[in-house]
Amino acid sequence: MTAPIPRDIPDLPAVPGPPVLLPAPVPATAVVAPARRPTAAVFRLLISVTAAGGVALELLLGSPARMLSHFSVQATALLAVITFLSATRAWRARRPLPPAVTGAALLYVVISALVYHLLLAHTTPPFSMTGATTAPERWHAQWTALQILHVLVPAAAVLDWLLLTPAPRLRLRQTAAWLLYPLAYLAFTFTRAALLPPSDPSRHLYPFLDVTSHGYRGTLANALLLGLGIYALSVLLVALDHTRPSPTRHRL
Repeated sequence: MTAPIPRDIPDLPAVPGPPVLLPAPVPATAVVAPARRPTAAVFRLLISVTAAGGVALELLLGSPARMLSHFSVQATALLAVITFLSATRAWRARRPLPPAVTGAALLYVVISALVYHLLLAHTTPPFSMTGATTAPERWHAQWTALQILHVLVPAAAVLDWLLLTPAPRLRLRQTAAWLLYPLAYLAFTFTRAALLPPSDPSRHLYPFLDVTSHGYRGTLANALLLGLGIYALSVLLVALDHTRPSPTRHRL
């Protein structure tokens, strides 16, 4: 048995104005399904294959343990994995990888390229990843591997970011997290040098991180300057991402 409906219903107060809707940004992927992007997929697959080939060539030229201890080899291997996953997602019309991940991979290969060209390419004695005492000859295996890791792959990654990646996707809050890997690599370098015997020529892989030559104070000062440069580069990367035109404004 239901209660009787009252005859006199009090009037509700009038709404003073139209309701104000609070801004609630919704990502485009929640409304529009990602589109298949074969061009981006093929280009990123080429980057992945080239990066993997450069890492494999370095492993064939020297001790795998020593080669894998270099920052540029680790960064290139990471980029090979990231670009392969990005290629498969673009080919299958799936959502792209988080921009914090792809931005970190781009930052690390650009760092390795800048450090090589600005600090290592013209040192005396010449810098060598394999421990050779002479500079590698042009078009030979070691020279080719260095060009792949420090020229070809970073340039291709930057082109992929400029021409095939939507903008803006990077955020300033991501830059602090990007510094975790360089800090972990610095700790790895110090630990590795402490475990190897002093007579091992591969104890210090980079001259600016050579504790024997500079001491811990000088080495930490070099690492601090390098860390500040990495952070400045990451902030610049985010700023450029917010000012560059988006090549895929209407597609994901």
